[in-house]
Amino acid sequence: MNFNYKFLFFILIISLSSCKNDQKKQSTDFPSNATVIKNEYAKGFEVTDFGVYKVLTIKSPWPNSKKTYNYALVQKDMLSKISLNANDFDAVITIPIEKIVVTSTTHLPSLELLHVEKTLVGFPETDFISSEKIRQLIDNGNVRELGKNESINTEILLETKPNLVVGFGIDGNNRAFETIKNSGIPVIYNGDWVENSPLAKAEWIKFFGVLFNKEKDVDSIFNSIEKNYLEAKSLAKNVKNKPTILSGAMYKDIWYLPSGTSTEAQLLKDANTNYLWQDSEGSGSLQLNFESVFEKAKNADVWLSPSNFSSLEALKNANIHNTMFKAFQNKSIYSFTNTTGKTGGILYFELGMTRPDLVLKDLIKICHPELLEDYEPYFFKPLE
Repeated sequence: MNFNYKFLFFILIISLSSCKNDQKKQSTDFPSNATVIKNEYAKGFEVTDFGVYKVLTIKSPWPNSKKTYNYALVQKDMLSKISLNANDFDAVITIPIEKIVVTSTTHLPSLELLHVEKTLVGFPETDFISSEKIRQLIDNGNVRELGKNESINTEILLETKPNLVVGFGIDGNNRAFETIKNSGIPVIYNGDWVENSPLAKAEWIKFFGVLFNKEKDVDSIFNSIEKNYLEAKSLAKNVKNKPTILSGAMYKDIWYLPSGTSTEAQLLKDANTNYLWQDSEGSGSLQLNFESVFEKAKNADVWLSPSNFSSLEALKNANIHNTMFKAFQNKSIYSFTNTTGKTGGILYFELGMTRPDLVLKDLIKICHPELLEDYEPYFFKPLE
C-alpha cells in the first residue's frame, strides 16, 4: 500500500556555513529580506522566501530523521537572471512544475484540489488510486504505471521525463530514488505522514502549493478545511454522552490499535469520545494480546476500523472470539475498507489525510448521530 509526511533562516545561514557539516550551505548572494512562511500546524517542512527565489526545507522526511533537505525553487523566467550554485542545495528546481511523479496516494488529493492533476505522468501501483479524475487520466494513458513503490521501474519513469519526483521513505535508503537523482531529476521526500496531528498532516497541501505557484489558492483551501474541522470539533465539544471506543483487530496473535498519541486518537478525542486507550503513549500502533483487549473493551459501544475485514462474517471467521464483543453483537462496527475506487483502492487512505474534517464528521455522525442529522458519512460504513 502506498503510503499508506525547517530550519529558520538564521539556522539555515549559520549552521550550514561550517565546512565540517555535510549539509548544504547557502549561496552568498542571498537578499537580506528573507521571510520564513510559517505553517500553523505542520512542523516537517518550511518555505523561506528570498524574493527572487524560495527555499523549501524538509525537516522530517521520516521518523527520527536527523537529515534536513534544502531545495531552491526558482521561477522559470528567473533561472537565467540569478546566480545560484547548485552545490549549495540538494536540488535547484524550476517552478511551476509541469510534469510530476508522486509515489503515495496521500499526495494525489493535493494535486486535484489545486487543479494540477494533469501534470501527473507516473505513479507506482496505480490500482490503489481511487480519484475518478486521475483514474480517467490513467485510462487515457496519461499516467504511466511505475511498478511497486519499493522497486520503482526507473526506466519507465525516466521515459516520462518529469520535472520532479515526490517520494516518501522510512529511512532514506531507496536505490530507485538515487538512480533517479543521478539521472538529473530531483527527488523530494514528502513527510506528511510523519506529522502527529490531523491538521498538521493536512497542511502539507501547502508543500504542493509552492511547487505549482498556487500559494494563494492553497491557503484558501487549507483555511476551509481547518474551519470545517474546528467547527465540527466545537459541535461535539459539549455532548454529555461519550461512547466508549474499541479500534483495530487481531492479526495473527497480535491486536493492533492506535496509541493515545496517534492521529487516530486525536480524531477520536476531537469527536468527544472515550477511546479506551487514549492515555497510552508511544508512536505507531499498540500491540496487545486478545485477552487484554477483551478485558478492557468487551462492553465498548463502538468498534472502529477492524483492520481490513469487510463484513461481520469475515470478522467472525477470522476469530470466533470477535463475536464476544458487545459492539459485534449490536452490529456497531464501522470501517472505511468498503469505500473504494473502481479498481479497489481504499478512499480513506488516499483522501483521509488531506480531509480530516470529513473524517471527524464521520466519527461524530457515528458516535453522536443527533448532531449531524443530515450528514452522510464519507468514508466509514457499518459492517454488515
